[in-house]
Amino acid sequence: MRKIGNTLWGIVLVVIGVILTLNALDITNINIFFNGWWTLLIIIPSAIELIARENKFWSAVWLIIGVLLLLACRDILDFDLLWKLTIPVLLILVGINLIFKDKIDRKMEKKRKELKEKGQQIEEYCATFGEIKEDFNNQEFNGANVTAVFGSVDLDLRKAVINEDKFVKTSAIFGGIEILAPENVNIKVKSVPIFGATSNKTGRKFDEKLPTIYVDSFCMFGGVDIK
Repeated sequence: MRKIGNTLWGIVLVVIGVILTLNALDITNINIFFNGWWTLLIIIPSAIELIARENKFWSAVWLIIGVLLLLACRDILDFDLLWKLTIPVLLILVGINLIFKDKIDRKMEKKRKELKEKGQQIEEYCATFGEIKEDFNNQEFNGANVTAVFGSVDLDLRKAVINEDKFVKTSAIFGGIEILAPENVNIKVKSVPIFGATSNKTGRKFDEKLPTIYVDSFCMFGGVDIK
C-alpha cells in the first residue's frame, strides 16, 4: 500500500512539473490557480489515501467534502445548498461506516475476549508529556493498550515472539505512536481519526497462514505509524 501511495504522489508531482514546464516555455497556458484550486489540496491527498490506505472511510469523507467544495467554488453547487447537505451526507456516511465496520469490530472484540479468557497479560503503555520506547527482543508479545497524550510511544516488535493473533489498542491524542511490526505477521487496522491519521506502511499482502495483529486505533490531533 505504501508503494502505491508513493507511486501516485510521484505521478501527481510529475504532472504538475510538466504543466509548469510547458507553461514556462509558452507551449501551453494552463491555469493551475483556477477558482477553487485550493480544494485540490483536499481532493488529491484524499483520493490517494482512498486508494493506498486500508481504512478508507475517512479518506472517502474528505474526498466528498473536497469535491463538494470544488463544485461550490465553480458555481455548479450553491454554497447554501452545500451547508444544508453537510449534515445529511455526514449522517449517511457515518451510517455506512457503522454497517460495514461491524465485521472487523466483531473480530477484534472476539480477540479481546479470547485473550482475556486465556489470562494473557496485555501490556499497558501510557506516555503523557513524555516518551516510552519498548523493545520486545525474543520476548512473547500478548498484545497491548497504548496511549500517547502530548507524548510518544515506540513499540519495536520486529524480534517479538508472535505465534497467534494479537490485539493492540492505540490512542494518540496530540501525540504519536510508532509500531515496528515483524515480517511474519499480518496487520489489520481499524481507525477513527479526528484531525489525525493511522498509517499502515508495512505494505504486505494478507496471508492466512500467518498470525494477525489487529490494531484498533483512535487519533485526535495525533498519529499512529505501523512500519
